[in-house]
Amino acid sequence: MRALQAEVAALRANNAELRRANEELRRDLQQVGERAANEHAPPVPLRARPIPFSQVIMNTALPTTSLGPKVSFTGVEDPEAHLTAFHTQMMFTGGSNAVYCKLLMSTLSGAAMEWFVSLPDGHITTFDQFATLFREQYLVNKALTRVSYDVFDVKQYQGESMKDYLNRFGVQVVRLKPIDEAMMVHAFIKGMLPGPFSESLLRFYPKTFTEIRRRALAHIAANDRVTQKQGLVGPVRPREVARLQPMRVHEATTEKKGAGKPYKRVQAGTRTRRDSSPKHNFKWNSRS
Repeated sequence: MRALQAEVAALRANNAELRRANEELRRDLQQVGERAANEHAPPVPLRARPIPFSQVIMNTALPTTSLGPKVSFTGVEDPEAHLTAFHTQMMFTGGSNAVYCKLLMSTLSGAAMEWFVSLPDGHITTFDQFATLFREQYLVNKALTRVSYDVFDVKQYQGESMKDYLNRFGVQVVRLKPIDEAMMVHAFIKGMLPGPFSESLLRFYPKTFTEIRRRALAHIAANDRVTQKQGLVGPVRPREVARLQPMRVHEATTEKKGAGKPYKRVQAGTRTRRDSSPKHNFKWNSRS
């Protein structure tokens, strides 16, 4: 009995020792976690890459009011069209030569950005140099140069409205910048499909393209009014109620009695006039 009690006491003492060791271990782990949270990890240095801009451009800060151009170039667009859009938006913001370089760089993405970062370090010193390198790199994407007589290639499609054809022709006129006004008029009429408007232009030949626009606008407005008129649905005509005319008393009596008939039936198979009295009184003597 005493040996059992001694064994139980030894187990209790052993459990108490284990509990103290666990508590100390928990406190040590908590302290280590707190120290790790308070300590900041040393910054990881970024991979050094060459910067194509010169140090002067890199030191120039962008203005805080500049929103940047809202155009993007991925490497497949027309470089001249991209530079034109870039200059158009920069007209309202302005900026120095270095600002133009940085903002043009911000419009590049994809393969175009890969081309930019592949340039030598400090190679670009001015915006004109940057624009020249940009044009030469993507010269293959430049649209073909067109001449003024290419306006004759603009034709009205089957089913295309006059408004759409006029707008499409006007876009080509802006791009080609033809000088001869008579050539534009002839090209527009030649590209039209046969119809009332083309016939009116041939009867009363316009002198300028502005006159064509004015007459086309009137023709489009007239067609719209006709279309709206054709789409109208008139109201349903109400059904008229037939009125019976009242018949007079003497007319009803006469019609009922059959007055006005030249003959009346006296015997079956014979007819005689209503007035049976002879008009002439002749006597026939059979003896003589």
